[in-house]
Amino acid sequence: MPSEESLGWWALQFSPRVARVDEALLLEVSACERLWGGRLALMRQLAHLNPAPLWRLQQAHGATSLIALARLRMFARGERPPADLPAGLPLDTLSAARAHLDVLANLGCRHWGQVAALPRGGFTRRFGKELRAALDVAYGLRPESHRWLTLPEAFEQKIELPALAEGAPELMWSANRLLAALQIWLRARQRGAVALELQWTLDLRRYNGVDLPPHQQITVRTAEPTQDMAHLRRLMAERLALTTLAAPASWLRLRSLETAPCAGASTSFLPEDTRKGDRLHELVERLSARLGRQQVLVPTAQADHRPERMQAWRPALQRAEAARTATAPDPGRRAGQARAAEEGDVIYPAWLLPAPVRLEMDGEHPCWRGPLRRLSGPRKVEAGWWGGVEDGGRPALREYFIAESPEAGLVWIFRERSAACFAAGEVRWYLQGLYA
Repeated sequence: MPSEESLGWWALQFSPRVARVDEALLLEVSACERLWGGRLALMRQLAHLNPAPLWRLQQAHGATSLIALARLRMFARGERPPADLPAGLPLDTLSAARAHLDVLANLGCRHWGQVAALPRGGFTRRFGKELRAALDVAYGLRPESHRWLTLPEAFEQKIELPALAEGAPELMWSANRLLAALQIWLRARQRGAVALELQWTLDLRRYNGVDLPPHQQITVRTAEPTQDMAHLRRLMAERLALTTLAAPASWLRLRSLETAPCAGASTSFLPEDTRKGDRLHELVERLSARLGRQQVLVPTAQADHRPERMQAWRPALQRAEAARTATAPDPGRRAGQARAAEEGDVIYPAWLLPAPVRLEMDGEHPCWRGPLRRLSGPRKVEAGWWGGVEDGGRPALREYFIAESPEAGLVWIFRERSAACFAAGEVRWYLQGLYA
């Protein structure tokens, strides 16, 4: 069930002016009710889009907020409002008059109109200015003033657990209420969640002789901004299942770490465009939460001229986060990169060996299932001059050729170029890849 604060966020989709008035939620709709087809159509829409379907929203309208609140209180008691408004309304439906009901009843005043007819000077001296001011507002003699609700820049809500939680299922049961409020906030802000933090307060400061931190928390991240609470709920449940509570928890807090504008879902009238099941990034995120970030990997390109080091396996979530935060290069740079990639990919074979294979020599000619005949080349590559540990402290000085083998067909080979400071005394040839 959404909290009172989240119900106010939900009401902002119908009117930009929403405020709390005692136990009710006030919507000022005089400037926007035509957009909804009239007041009656707006009230039907409010009932249809009820964010808490397990209980019924009670509604009432009036010329002023106090009249609407009085009618709402009468509806809650099962009473019909009087025909004469606001004079016929019972006095106990006016909040400012509740402290004086007994005295006013002895005076024979039981309705708003009877109190409003009393002399203003003596009435104010006897009952104070608040009741007189409330009647003036109710009758429209004085303008109303309210503190209109505004959405916070970031979502953060905290609830007390109904009982001490000792495991993930108890925490997840209470987190569903916070997720429902988060969904209302995201829709009102037209944003999607990217990173969330769920934090719980530990009820003990010391357990088994060990000092405990005041809180524990988990962080849930998504590759794309989302308002899908079912997906966030699954991710959160997977993370909680892998987390051990240091002690029972008494409070739960959910806050947004990062959000992004959300364009909403795009639908199609064509049945073949409607695909069932989870989207790919949702599957990757759920598997990463269940198995660990380092267990779900994807290949990523690397800025290296050596073919065996042009890609590396990285965590799928890390790549998605980097792609989302990276800035797009300028069009001229993109065009230059595309041309360079096309020129370089022309000679690359379809199949690269896991590691270069050293070739046997027939004199000065390399052999692979027979003597090799060089068809094109050389294409010179010089990389790794920084001499990392994985390179053995030696740069790659190579000359690549496309050659033809009598039995294997076209192959991709290279020879190590000799350098004055890295000369090994002999020329070595290697097989790097095979052409289909």
